[in-house]
Amino acid sequence: MTRMLQLARASLLPRRRKPDRGMLDPSTTVLRVHPGDLDMYLHVNNGSYLQMMDVGRSNYLADIGGFDRLRTRGWYPVVAASTMTYKRSLQLFDRVTLTTRTLGWDERVVYLEQVFTARDRFCARGLVAGRFLGKDGTRVAPSDVVALLGDDAPAASPELPDDVAAWARAVDVAHRDVRA
Repeated sequence: MTRMLQLARASLLPRRRKPDRGMLDPSTTVLRVHPGDLDMYLHVNNGSYLQMMDVGRSNYLADIGGFDRLRTRGWYPVVAASTMTYKRSLQLFDRVTLTTRTLGWDERVVYLEQVFTARDRFCARGLVAGRFLGKDGTRVAPSDVVALLGDDAPAASPELPDDVAAWARAVDVAHRDVRA
């Protein structure tokens, strides 16, 4: 419940825009591992990682001034697919830095990377394929989202890292040529 309240605050009362922050710049969110994040084995529950990532993405949007722009158009983000890789466990009361950044986009989705570090060590990495929808549920083209949010973003997406491109194809979120 704590993470849901944290997400509600990050989304409904977002932090101030960082004027020097562009769409391709990383955004950091500092979190603390709470008892409610732990499972019965005293590890952070995998669902808690996903909720922390939700908070990180809301803070990312706040940092680039995205909430007002999206709200004006009636657009909102949804997760199309996500995957996690865990390296080290997060411990109770750890101070966690979650770094969120846009890796690129195609005709279907925007790709984000979210990295967890604690005690100056890499702990986990999440990949997210995100879509934007209109109030009526229609999909918004990622190029339109980039044009709206990416004051400094290039017209074309940066090349995705090989592992991200392979994952996107494997889970069928990547753009595919329908003529092929």
